[in-house]
Amino acid sequence: MSALTLRYAHAFASVAASNRLDTNAVQQQLHDFSDTLAGSHELREVLINPSIPGEQKLKVLDAIAGRIGMIPQVRNFIAVIVDHQRLDELDEILVEYHEIADEQLGLAEAEITSAHPLNDEDRAQLEAQVAKVAGGRVRASYRQDATLLGGAVVRIGSTVYDGSLRGQFQQLKQKLVNA
Repeated sequence: MSALTLRYAHAFASVAASNRLDTNAVQQQLHDFSDTLAGSHELREVLINPSIPGEQKLKVLDAIAGRIGMIPQVRNFIAVIVDHQRLDELDEILVEYHEIADEQLGLAEAEITSAHPLNDEDRAQLEAQVAKVAGGRVRASYRQDATLLGGAVVRIGSTVYDGSLRGQFQQLKQKLVNA
C-alpha cells in the first residue's frame, strides 16, 4: 500500500467519523460502486479518460450514485478519487479504509479453521471466546480443514492460536524429540 492510498483512506475515515455515518452502509456502498466499476469496462473508460470533461464524469457518477443509493459523502469521496485520477487505486484505498473503519469500531477480523462444520451455537461460543482474546468484537470467517483432526485454529491479524488436535500432537512430538 502506498502512502497516498493510506492518506485517502484516512481522510475518508475522518469524514465518515465526523459525520457519524453508518460504517456498514458506507462500506456496502463503496463495495457496490467498486463492483459496478469492475463489471463495466465502458464505465471505467469514461471515468478514467482524461479527455472527457469532469462535469460529464460527475453526471455519470451521479447517475450511478442515484441507482446505488449513495449517501453524499460517499459520492463526494468517489468524485475526489475520479478528479485526482486515482481510480486505478480505488480497491487499495478501500482495503485501507475498511481496516481503519474496523479499527475505529474496535472490530477485529478472525479467520477460524475447524476440522468439522460448526453449528450456530458452537460458532457463537467460539466467537465469544475469540472476542475476549481480541479485546473487542470480531468478524469471523470460517473454513474447514479435515487434517486438523479436531479443535480449531484461529488467526487474528498475524497471530495464530492453534487449538487443533494436529497442533497438540505436533507439540507433543516436539517435546518427545527434545527429551
